[in-house]
Amino acid sequence: MPDDIEVPPSFLELDRPLGRLARDYLDALLGGERARASELILASVEDGVPVRDIYIDVFQRTQWEVGRLWELNRITVAEEHYCTAATQLVMSRLYPHVFAGERGRGTLVAAAVSGDLHELGIRMVADFFEMDGWDTFFLGANTPTPGIVELVERREADVLALSATLSAHVPDVAEVIEAMRTAGGERSPIILVGGHPFNAEPELWRELGADGHAPGADGAVSLAEELTAGRKAR
Repeated sequence: MPDDIEVPPSFLELDRPLGRLARDYLDALLGGERARASELILASVEDGVPVRDIYIDVFQRTQWEVGRLWELNRITVAEEHYCTAATQLVMSRLYPHVFAGERGRGTLVAAAVSGDLHELGIRMVADFFEMDGWDTFFLGANTPTPGIVELVERREADVLALSATLSAHVPDVAEVIEAMRTAGGERSPIILVGGHPFNAEPELWRELGADGHAPGADGAVSLAEELTAGRKAR
């Protein structure tokens, strides 16, 4: 890398909440020690660390760091995929905690748009809604537009959350929004969008006709509750 190119700082800082755990977790993954990485997380939860904090301060930040290392060519695509797959496996082991709360806050449909093969970020969003008492329908990666619209209407979803990992996927987000508005009219759900293109261009969500954007899973829940409350008050 040329000397005049600024290297972005690490997302893993030891003085941040759970900073040491995040560093140890990522070190285990990059060392190919998936079982050890899982044990670190499960032991922390058993010791009383809230699952929400694990998601935000460990999973989210390590995924950002993995992306940074890949962009800097310090890890391979295969290593990036391994870390992501391992984290999804660890998340699944935490689901007894995620699905333990009461339901009834609302209904969410969450999906990565057609062509987008990255689902971890939007899965975290769905899990945060679930922990907050929402009924969630997570559709995963590469979800065709007709399938998203059909399920939203069948489940009478209050909120639709869409993710786009790359700028190339933004037109697909726009397609889903347009199709949803056409099909649902005034009954369309609150539509939230997220992912790197929207973090890089804070006003992009407005241009696509979404109702809002949140850079993280926790912010998506609070924004959805604010917007749905505002709609009900009309």
